[in-house]
Amino acid sequence: MTRGFPPAEFEARVIRIQQGMARNGLGALLLTCEADIRYVTGFLTRFWESPTRPWFVVVPAEGAPIAVIPSIGAALMGTTWIRDIRTWPAPVPEDDGIALLAETLCEVGGPVGMPSHLESHLRMPLAHFDRLRQICDLRFGPDHGIVARARAIKSAAEVSRIERICATAGRAFDRVGEIAGQGVPLSHVFRDFQCLLLQEGADWVPYLAGGAGPDGYADVISPATDKALDGGDVLMLDTGAVFDGYFCDFDRNFAIGHVTRGGQSAHARLLDAVRAGHDAARPGARACDLWRAMAQVVGSDAQDGRLGHGLGTQLTEGLSLIAADETVLIPGMVLTLEPAVKTGQGRIMVHEEVIVITTDGARQITPEAPAQIPVL
Repeated sequence: MTRGFPPAEFEARVIRIQQGMARNGLGALLLTCEADIRYVTGFLTRFWESPTRPWFVVVPAEGAPIAVIPSIGAALMGTTWIRDIRTWPAPVPEDDGIALLAETLCEVGGPVGMPSHLESHLRMPLAHFDRLRQICDLRFGPDHGIVARARAIKSAAEVSRIERICATAGRAFDRVGEIAGQGVPLSHVFRDFQCLLLQEGADWVPYLAGGAGPDGYADVISPATDKALDGGDVLMLDTGAVFDGYFCDFDRNFAIGHVTRGGQSAHARLLDAVRAGHDAARPGARACDLWRAMAQVVGSDAQDGRLGHGLGTQLTEGLSLIAADETVLIPGMVLTLEPAVKTGQGRIMVHEEVIVITTDGARQITPEAPAQIPVL
């Protein structure tokens, strides 16, 4: 698979965004977050791990976006379809690109919309944003969900990236028996599983979580400890690995030594819940409909948290499968189904799959999970 996307892919994305801008009377969009900037430019780098420098992209009402970025990123941005690249030698604490950004926005014109969806953030010091508004005589406000809606509908090329990384993680899950077993510390399993993911073709592994314990685990976000796996434990690994900027997000459960009756029963209920969510997933259905279908199987209520979410250039993005989310499903949306069951005092088991909404229902894009918990 060729990495990156052709300019036509980005042009189509920007046109959809600009159509939304026109409907909402916006003259420009100001993007500051990695996922939003990459969505319209193709600018893919791990340098975002350094929070020192701000990065800006301005989407005008017509034409291609304008990059206003630190000079260290000019060469990489120059490999994308973006041609108008304006730089400053960041970091410059007294004016870290603000004057250059203000000049660009005044040239483009306003009002200026800024993404205001759940995963967005300002990513510049508040004092710098206040100064920008002072020296740039334009009105700033929310983007009315334009960027989030555009990103929610994946193209075939985007779905293919998610399929690729799901298949990669599936191969790594098939090899867990090489690294896990009775007596192996959970911390070793975590480290070695990341190695398996990289060996199988992941670009990097920004997210790995899991847990282990008899008939389940206390939570699904704690760091791994050095406690050794014991017979009768259920081991769960949940990964958000990346290929070409797109995430997978799914998990698998394993039994250590032998599977208990409670562990297998919980596993079967989780698979039934995923099937119920899959059957409810179709164009026109709402996120809450999928939550309800799975909640009825596992006995969840609105206080138990979400049972899945959107997926794409971020590990979690967009809709949540909760009772209150009435987002209507549209072909091209990619989301996870993630039911959980309580297995004992303070213990749970979870299972997660990835699906894409199609014109006639849903298609699972993670490898099929075994009906019985694999025993290691």
